[in-house]
Amino acid sequence: MKTKDQVMKTVLSVIGFLVALTALFPLLWMTIAGFKGKTEVLSTPFKFFPDKWLVENYADILKDITFTRSMAVTFIGAIVFTVLSLIVNSMAAYVFARLEFRFKRIMWLYVITTMFIPGMAIMLTSFIVVTKLNMLDTMAVLILPGVASAGGMFFIRQYYLNIPIALEEAALIDGANRIKIFLHVFMPMSFPVFVIVGVGAYLGYWNSFVWPTMTITNPELFQIAQYLATFRSERSTEMGLLMAGSTLAAIPTILLFLIFQKYLIQGIKISGLK
Repeated sequence: MKTKDQVMKTVLSVIGFLVALTALFPLLWMTIAGFKGKTEVLSTPFKFFPDKWLVENYADILKDITFTRSMAVTFIGAIVFTVLSLIVNSMAAYVFARLEFRFKRIMWLYVITTMFIPGMAIMLTSFIVVTKLNMLDTMAVLILPGVASAGGMFFIRQYYLNIPIALEEAALIDGANRIKIFLHVFMPMSFPVFVIVGVGAYLGYWNSFVWPTMTITNPELFQIAQYLATFRSERSTEMGLLMAGSTLAAIPTILLFLIFQKYLIQGIKISGLK
């Protein structure tokens, strides 16, 4: 029996290693391609390693003011977007989880319905709205339209439904109002679910391409995905530099995962709550 279990563990470990290798291969190739020359990246026959390692690619892309500014602007925007998203969605989640009011079920149904509408389906109408509000070429057009998220509200609400009502009742007896209960009871207990929703919001903003391309034309406000796409079209022969820039652009999200991986794994358990 022990031998059978050991064989099963070995097989699962090998499968896990192969899956991880398959998932990480594109990232590894992109990182190494950042050390290649202009013509080596897409050369045939394919070579995984460069003939000559060019560290200058990473140094040169970091000297590009537009690249570093795009990274900084995107990072600041992602942080602001994430914080606002957590505030708005957690407050709405608390209302739908704990308060009773007229038309609550209808309103919640309306909120949930928006989860099933593809973003592309409302892209044009959203563009018309922000145009009429004179929001084009501002950070507001990148942050505000996506702050309220039905998915975020749903996920946090499910978490709040599992917080014992006794804690809330004790706070009410002590004279706390709903705002104080939310701030001092629910918020301190929300860190695990905030990490899950916050990481999702951050990644959604960081990887956004279509919306920034539609609404931002000022190079000083270019998001990192915009910058890389523009670089690809304007300097298509410098693929080594592009790969170096793409690798550096991936570092913040990789670090984010490494820092919060424990809580991301816990999110699998949270997602099964009632």
